[in-house]
Amino acid sequence: MSAPTAPARTRPIPEPTPETAHFWEGTRTGELRIQRCSDCASAYFPPRPFCPACSSRNVEVEAASGRATLYSYVIHHREVPGFTSPYAIAVVELEEGPRMMTNIVECEQTPEALVLDMALEVTFEQVNDEISVPLFRPAEASQSRPASTEAVR
Repeated sequence: MSAPTAPARTRPIPEPTPETAHFWEGTRTGELRIQRCSDCASAYFPPRPFCPACSSRNVEVEAASGRATLYSYVIHHREVPGFTSPYAIAVVELEEGPRMMTNIVECEQTPEALVLDMALEVTFEQVNDEISVPLFRPAEASQSRPASTEAVR
């Protein structure tokens, strides 16, 4: 008789806080939510009860478009429970301006496939009944935007 094997671990599960509850409620329904300051109009992420630009507490939650560009990334090659190597750990710039850390999915995890400024769109991975994690995948070719002329970040 063989010994029982441990179940495969999934990615770490985020724990919503009062400040992030609206974000996780949105991801559960397939909506990426950001906040915008009603005083200075700055859009920001991650969620917090005040504007990081002007410190105002007059902030609102809004649905983001879900469109982004690849700002920076690293390809991780070591085995980590809950992830299949290699995988991209990325920073994407949302169309609305804020940047967020995420993973890039549905494409090869190589420098040839992961091109800075490539057009991306949000997709969601359901982790459990309460949490869906926002990930990004290459956008359809018809939605691609021209590459930036910025050299290196």
